[in-house]
Amino acid sequence: MLTKRIIPCLDIKDGRTVKGINFENIRDAGDPVELGALYAKEGADELVFLDITATNEKRKTLSELVKRIAQHINIPFTVGGGISTVEDVSVMLHNGADKISVNTAAYKNPSIIEGMAKEFGSQCIVLAIDTKKEADGEWYVYLNGGRVKTDTTCLEWARRGVEAGAGEILLTSMNNDGTKQGFALDITKTLSETLPVPVIASGGGGTMQHFTDVFQTAHADAALAASIFHFKEIAIPDLKEYLAQQGITMRR
Repeated sequence: MLTKRIIPCLDIKDGRTVKGINFENIRDAGDPVELGALYAKEGADELVFLDITATNEKRKTLSELVKRIAQHINIPFTVGGGISTVEDVSVMLHNGADKISVNTAAYKNPSIIEGMAKEFGSQCIVLAIDTKKEADGEWYVYLNGGRVKTDTTCLEWARRGVEAGAGEILLTSMNNDGTKQGFALDITKTLSETLPVPVIASGGGGTMQHFTDVFQTAHADAALAASIFHFKEIAIPDLKEYLAQQGITMRR
């Protein structure tokens, strides 16, 4: 049985860790190097770094900051934001990333997933999808940090991304993001049960029970959260112990 993973996320803006609600009302959450080191020490299974304004500001991810964080952690490290070429991936891997996350650039040109997977292996390529449930009950893909709506459904794009070579899906529900009201169980379950690759659920984690739900009900392979860890609302060791008590096999 595959073990479940807990993944803190560092959303980066202007070199600082930030957090918002529904992708808006951004506030400061601390120094990313210090937070990354703390989470690695506390037993986080992986760490995700997302330069949330890189695509919108049309610039590359902060490789120097990635390097500094990587030097302070000993867990798998995924980096995303502004990555659009094989060369970008190479730069991040050389600066300490283990995996890279692609989002908007991959949607606009799916062949880059294929090129990256061919060069570095599918296990290295995480397809990040920002999705929002609309009035018609369907989940649609959004681009540019949630600013641009598409007419593509989340499941359709996830399938295409995996076929192109993505080895993992990072699924963020914009409806649930930052609300601490629970993960989007329906779309997470749909992707987890349909796709042949691991699905990381993101957006809405607020209590330990929410993590139990996303693992047991939605069958996510990993759960990602930010503010509850940044603002010391839930400690990672306590969360992993609680989940183990619920019969969920956690990575040690």
